[in-house]
Amino acid sequence: MDDTVKTEVEAELADMLQKSLKRKRYLIVLDDIWSCEVWDGVSRCFPTDENAGSRILLTTRNNEVARNAGTKNLSMQMNFMDQDESWNLFKSAAFSNEAFSSLFETIGKQIAEKCHGLPLTIVVVAGLLKSKRAIEDWGSVAKDVTSFITNDPDEQCSHVLGLSYNHLTSDLKTCLLHFGIFPEDSEVPAKRLVRSWMAEGFLKLENDLEGEAEKFLQELVDRCLVLVCKKSLDGTKNRSYSERRYLTMQKMQPFKRVTGDKIDYCPHGLYRALLTPVHHQLRDHDNNDLMKRTRSIFSFHVKDLFFVLKSELIHFKLLKVLELRNIDMDHFPVQILSLIWLRYLLLHFRKKVDIPPEICRLWNLQTFIVQGPSLWKITFPEEILGLMQLRHLELPEFYLPNPPSVSADKGSHMGFSNIQTISYLSPCCCTKEFIMRIQKVKELGISAYQIASDGLPLNNLVHLQQLETLSLSYRIGGFWPARRSRS
Repeated sequence: MDDTVKTEVEAELADMLQKSLKRKRYLIVLDDIWSCEVWDGVSRCFPTDENAGSRILLTTRNNEVARNAGTKNLSMQMNFMDQDESWNLFKSAAFSNEAFSSLFETIGKQIAEKCHGLPLTIVVVAGLLKSKRAIEDWGSVAKDVTSFITNDPDEQCSHVLGLSYNHLTSDLKTCLLHFGIFPEDSEVPAKRLVRSWMAEGFLKLENDLEGEAEKFLQELVDRCLVLVCKKSLDGTKNRSYSERRYLTMQKMQPFKRVTGDKIDYCPHGLYRALLTPVHHQLRDHDNNDLMKRTRSIFSFHVKDLFFVLKSELIHFKLLKVLELRNIDMDHFPVQILSLIWLRYLLLHFRKKVDIPPEICRLWNLQTFIVQGPSLWKITFPEEILGLMQLRHLELPEFYLPNPPSVSADKGSHMGFSNIQTISYLSPCCCTKEFIMRIQKVKELGISAYQIASDGLPLNNLVHLQQLETLSLSYRIGGFWPARRSRS
């Protein structure tokens, strides 16, 4: 049947249904409407005249569909089940009307709680446990509910969530799967997601990478694939997210490795590596090949690993993301300076260090974060101004010595012209010359022991017309941050 004939048949069926419903009272239930286009097509089948007492009930996983259906005051957002509701659903699915011991009840409640109030998960887990009556089996499931679901031979959860995944655009699929790099049940800060997506090249709008990322995140939330964990104080921005683990665990397997003893260069490696998806098969026995394919390295809850990695970083020639969040260092690792494709760099120092002038070799760097004690100041070399792609710079406190003067009309062509975030800057750097360099900054943090009574040089901040958030950290033998927001 060609498209023309199919369209004519569908139009004829829609007309027949509309005529049959006229002047009748009806209740029509439409389950799982995927898109606004589908709703627009189906809604044409119903009479345009209001039929007194008639109702149409639709369910959807996409908030945009509910909004488009004109149900603003009639829609109901389903909440997660509380502990009592979760246990009652689990109990009815696992035992029906059978009697059970208090021991099964205790472990069953633990399992139900780890389903995080999701009815689908509760029903699937309870159904799989219905045929298991050994308390040892229930105890092992209580320790790792996620693996139990993932290994379900019928793949019930994966099938249902897979339907949502299959309706995503390729860009959204990539962004969703990236959640799988983070530990299970973790809250991922929005900034961390946005910046790693930028570094991986998932975003295309060069002029507004952060805006595009926020749009993608909201779309994943609207499709109920990503959960908002925290919001800003005024409720306008989402601060952290988590995702439906069962889907990403399965889909991410070809692209992710949690290294163990398989890589000779890193025999004690416990970091996660996100690998390029353009290969057909990962060869764990080919260590050199694995390192060449690695695009991102994230460390999670790993201590004293850097002595293993520091001499071998040069092997990760195409690395774009290096996040050594939990690895304490006492000097800047010069091996990193050879990673010229690096876009995202996070380091943690246990003591004060100096950033080498050769940092300018990392000309692709978009995000540079240094973590460590908050009571010491880092001196940046002037060469940092040569990082034309830099958008986010975060340190406990830093200053730039004698930044070269720049006129307002040339400021957009100099270094830091794309910077969006700077914290925590020493007040002595807030000269007019420097402020004119950072006209696009939206978030600015300033840390100081004292501020002059005349306000200088902070008066120069009036030139930052795009500034949204200003954080002032004032120290007197300690650290007390005060925050002001400006829109």
